[in-house]
Amino acid sequence: MQPPHAHAHAWPGGGAMTPPGAWEPGRPGGLLTPPPPARSLARRLLAPGATLAGVAAAFAYVGTVDPNEPGHYPVCPLLRFTGIYCPGCGGLRSAHAFVHGDLPAALGANALAVVGYGLFGVLMVVWLIRVIRGVPMRLAVSPVLWWGIGAVLALFTLVRNLPFGSALAP
Repeated sequence: MQPPHAHAHAWPGGGAMTPPGAWEPGRPGGLLTPPPPARSLARRLLAPGATLAGVAAAFAYVGTVDPNEPGHYPVCPLLRFTGIYCPGCGGLRSAHAFVHGDLPAALGANALAVVGYGLFGVLMVVWLIRVIRGVPMRLAVSPVLWWGIGAVLALFTLVRNLPFGSALAP
């Protein structure tokens, strides 16, 4: 009779004496997989850098091509066909004023857009700090937050279209 350790014991889905899901060379996945190789700071900065470059290009274009002059941008279809200001109405004029440093005009054109610029700025700073520290950025928005954002947009739309909320209309 052989001692208990003399024979190989096979786990289902694993090799000899290897628990299921454990890492084995050449086998992807599993519980004990080694961490991915560290990426350089320059490579980690690609995504936030590209995002910032894209947003900066959009703001530069809107800052150069004045939305207050007719013919440069299409008219909001909701406004054209119903006369109702959507939550985005005045957003281009707001961005144009913001680029030129005219915060009162930006707020007057679309106050919610200016809040969005601020939130975007905070999110970008957090993202860049996390990238520099090597911590992955995971943005998981709960359904409750999505419903809250929708409610804010609906309330903003309703109020800016009522007589007492005319200050919020572009």
